[in-house]
Amino acid sequence: MWNRIRDFIRVFFAKSRKIEDEPINKVSLIVIIIIDLFILGNVFYGLDDISRWPLSPTQAYPCYQSWQNYQEDSSSPDNYQFIRDFIGENQNSLSFNSVEENHLGKMSPLCLQYESLTQALNSNTNQNIVRRIDEKNTQIRLLEDKNKQIRQQYDSTLLEEIAGQPRELSINEIEAKTAKEELTNNQSNINLLTGEIKTLKGELLNKNESVALLNFVNSQDKFSQIKSSWERANFWYPTIQLLWQMVFLVPLIIISSLVHKWSDNKGYGLVSLMSWHLLVIFFIPLLIKLFEFLQIGFIFESLFNIVTILFGGLLFLVSYLYIFIIPLVGFLLINFFQKFVFNPYTQASKRVEKSRCLRCGKKINHDTAYCPHCGFYQYQECSNCHNLTYKYLSYCYHCGTKQNN
Repeated sequence: MWNRIRDFIRVFFAKSRKIEDEPINKVSLIVIIIIDLFILGNVFYGLDDISRWPLSPTQAYPCYQSWQNYQEDSSSPDNYQFIRDFIGENQNSLSFNSVEENHLGKMSPLCLQYESLTQALNSNTNQNIVRRIDEKNTQIRLLEDKNKQIRQQYDSTLLEEIAGQPRELSINEIEAKTAKEELTNNQSNINLLTGEIKTLKGELLNKNESVALLNFVNSQDKFSQIKSSWERANFWYPTIQLLWQMVFLVPLIIISSLVHKWSDNKGYGLVSLMSWHLLVIFFIPLLIKLFEFLQIGFIFESLFNIVTILFGGLLFLVSYLYIFIIPLVGFLLINFFQKFVFNPYTQASKRVEKSRCLRCGKKINHDTAYCPHCGFYQYQECSNCHNLTYKYLSYCYHCGTKQNN
C-alpha cells in the first residue's frame, strides 16, 4: 500500500514538472505556475458565480424574516411600529421581483402577496400621518428635556428661598414658583401631544391597507406554510449549490483528462504537461467544495438533527461522528479506486495490447523486459511451464495456465 502511495506521489510530481521525462527549465516552470494561479482564480470566481445562480432561501422567501419577527413578538405586538417600517419616502424603490432577474428559481407567491400589501401602505396620506407623529414625538422629547433642566434648577431655587437668600444672588435662571408653573404647563402639553399621537396611530392602524396586512401576517396557516418552505429550502440549498458547482467543474475535469490522455498517447509533451496541471487545478476546488458540503450540507444537517433528538445539547458529538465517518468514507473510496479504477490487474490487458509499461503506461517495445521510463520489470515466471509471461495477466500466454498474481 505504501509503495503504491509512494509511486503515485513520484508519478504525480514527475508529470507536474517534466516533459517527456525531461525536467523543464525554471523560467518555464514559473510561467506554468503563473498560468495555474490565474486559472485557479478564475475557477473559484466561476464557482462563486454559479453558486449564486439559484435563488437562496433569503431571496426566494424575502418576507420570512420580517414575518417571523412579527410572529415572535405576537405576545405584545407593536402593530404601529410594524406598519411604520413599511412607510417612507424610499420604500417604493424596494421590490422583491428584482431578485428573480439573472437567477434560477421563483419567489414565493406568499411573499409577493406580502410585498403587494406592504407597498399599498406607502401612500402619501399614510406618509403624512407618520410625519405628523414623528413631529409630535420630537416636540415631546424637547419638552421632556426642558422639564428635566427645570427640575434640576427648581430643587436648588427652592432651597435658596427656604434659606432666605436674595433673588439677585441666586445662581438659577428661574424662580421656584415660575419653575413649577412651567413644569405643569409642559406636562400638560406632553399629555396633549401623547393623546394626539395615539389618535393618529389609531387612524393609521384602522386604514384598510393596514387591516389587510395585519390580517395577513396574523394568519397562522400562511405563516406555517412559508416557514416550512423556508426551512426546506434552507436545508437543501448547500446541496443545490454543490450540484451547480459540479456542473461547472466536471466538464472541465473531463476535458482536461481527455486532452491529457490524448496528448500523452501522441507524445505531445508540452500539451500533456499543461493538461495535467489543468487537471490538478480543477481537482483542488472540487475537493474543497466537497469538504465544505460535508460541513454545511444536508448530511451535516441530518447528523445534527439526529444528535439533537437523541442527546439534546451534546452537539459536540457531531464532531465525533465526523471523526469516525470521514476516515471510513476515505477508506471505502481508496478501496474502490484501488480495485476498480487504478487496479493494475484491470489495466494490464489494455496496456499489453498497446505495448505500454504495465506500471507507468509509457510506450515501450512489446518485447522490452524493463521499462526505460520507470525501470519496472514486465514479466514473471509461469507456475506451470516456467516460461516468462506478463505480470498481472490472468493466464500464461505460452501454456494458458491460470496465474497466481
